[in-house]
Amino acid sequence: MNNKDPKFRRNNFDVANTVNVTDPVSVADALEAIFLDLFPDARADTLRTAVNHVSQLYRGEHPAFAPCDTGYHDLQHIMDVTLASARLMDGYERSHKPGAGLGEELFVFGILLALFHDSGYLRKRGSEDDRKGAEFTLVHVSRSAELLKNYMQEAGMGNLAEIAAQVVHFTGYEVPVERIQVPPAYRAIGNLVASADILAQMSDRCYLEKCYDRLYTEFVLAGIAKKHDAQGNEQVLFSSPQDLVIKTPGFYKSAKKRMEETLHGAYRYVEKHFNGQNLYLEAVEKNIQFAEYVIAHNADIGMLQRTPPTTPGSDQSSPETEAREQHVEERRKITGDRRQNTAQRYPDLLERRKNIEDRRRDPSKKK
Repeated sequence: MNNKDPKFRRNNFDVANTVNVTDPVSVADALEAIFLDLFPDARADTLRTAVNHVSQLYRGEHPAFAPCDTGYHDLQHIMDVTLASARLMDGYERSHKPGAGLGEELFVFGILLALFHDSGYLRKRGSEDDRKGAEFTLVHVSRSAELLKNYMQEAGMGNLAEIAAQVVHFTGYEVPVERIQVPPAYRAIGNLVASADILAQMSDRCYLEKCYDRLYTEFVLAGIAKKHDAQGNEQVLFSSPQDLVIKTPGFYKSAKKRMEETLHGAYRYVEKHFNGQNLYLEAVEKNIQFAEYVIAHNADIGMLQRTPPTTPGSDQSSPETEAREQHVEERRKITGDRRQNTAQRYPDLLERRKNIEDRRRDPSKKK
């Protein structure tokens, strides 16, 4: 496969295969284009400055914070979610009459929210040098809220700092969304950014590989691969990286329900941006279909053959990555290298996808 051929999506690019989401400059360019198309007389300085600031945080170039060490919740994830948020907000704005949308200031508010929504994984220099970022998983949104508030003061948006600290909780589970009391416009932004968070990570071309290589490690460090019930009995939620992949389709069902019900279907606004298509949802469903296909073939991890890009946070070697790469090499010895003949390697997968697309067009065909 020719990775430079534009008809093939590249591992470091967004769902439209137009923006390199491992490159903050490329993402900033895309954000500015969307912003100025909506608000031609606006200035995009705040957006570019914020992207640069967050990039420095994740790279460890800020004196107060160590470099990102969470391989799944890395800089690429932040850039991908921010781009998706901009596209969702663009769709929202274009779906409303002039003056009834978000407007310039709240669009910037939403971008800052997206940029900082996972900053709570970052470790403070000096006091947290002996910790791992993933250890803060259960409280990372509250930590993110503090960084966001401080930055909004610096960015001259201090009047919105407190409400930003509330709205960022739409992206997590520390505070139930229904308990977050904010005005309708901010609730709309919360729904949009939280939807972007789900869509961007699950539509990542290397999503399944990242679940195996990186997310399981974060779950173990966070202490959420296992839990204890009221009687103190241990319950294993994810026994291995392979088990996490196996349970991914089930997670998608709950994530889809969250987007539909809790976040009020805000993910659909991206269709206005993409002229009727939802490229994010299409990519998510392809990932889930492939996960189901892998599971149906004895959960053969050797089928997960993509190589996730390296960004700050993902540049550390992982035993899980080495194990998957070994599975891949063993499978290639038996079946050949599918990169040389992608479309023909999995004919039954192509048929499975065709059947699903047929059911989308004609709901009466659903079992």
